[in-house]
Amino acid sequence: MNIQWYPGHMLETKKLLKDSISKVDAVLEILDARLPNASENPLVDDLCKDTARIKILNKSDLADPRVTDMWLSYFEHQRKLPAFAVCGSEKNQVEKTLSYCISRITRNRARKVKIMVVGIPNTGKSTILNTLAGKKIAKTGNVPAITRHKQRTSLKNNIDIYDTPGILWPVIEPKERAFVLAASGAISDTALDYHEIGLFAAGLVLKKYPNLLLARYSFLNELPKDASDLIEKIGSARGCLKKGGNINYQKAAEILIRDLRSGKIGNISFETPKDIEPTNEII
Repeated sequence: MNIQWYPGHMLETKKLLKDSISKVDAVLEILDARLPNASENPLVDDLCKDTARIKILNKSDLADPRVTDMWLSYFEHQRKLPAFAVCGSEKNQVEKTLSYCISRITRNRARKVKIMVVGIPNTGKSTILNTLAGKKIAKTGNVPAITRHKQRTSLKNNIDIYDTPGILWPVIEPKERAFVLAASGAISDTALDYHEIGLFAAGLVLKKYPNLLLARYSFLNELPKDASDLIEKIGSARGCLKKGGNINYQKAAEILIRDLRSGKIGNISFETPKDIEPTNEII
């Protein structure tokens, strides 16, 4: 299954980014710390070749810290790009990345620094902007495509920062990447089959974090035999039933996905550098 997801505002955003990148001093590229590869838009690499850029692995409070350290090492050693792991609502963490970004810019001190924030939907761009500003100036929400237009905010120390709408690419493939993005909430739920995504999420957690499942769902006396069995047990325990007592797999899958996205299951990373660089030794 290849998810095709390219609303009209994303096409407009691509044009906006292309026109705007040349006018800023640096780019903060916001990734989801749980899925840094899947949430990395290849369009950004193309558009930012000649612009100072920092990778920010946001939502690190939801990710597996051991795996996040692997990703930071990957970006530093394999990609030769500076990267920071942050929780977007933590002011000290976010300000540290901004200070580092500014330190890499060669500029005339008399003029304002212009920094653009980019990334796919639901990576927390607006949350980071609000944290830097010290007040709510951008809409936030745990759904994609909250920001629809470029927004400029003036910060202290002569800095202008631009928030941009999240942008995906026309066809998301391979299917594993599409599933990871869907499970994390980067793709609108209206484009998804919850049962199918739920099966993927169930299989991922069973494989990578089985002990967290047992801790979260006390009704599990033992690990389910497979993803479908896990969804069925959640549906049975949580009363997700149709007429006749049959399991409503759609509703059961929604419970699992919501728990996964919110961190209720625990600190989970959907992918590691070894998943994409099997021949490289990750330091």
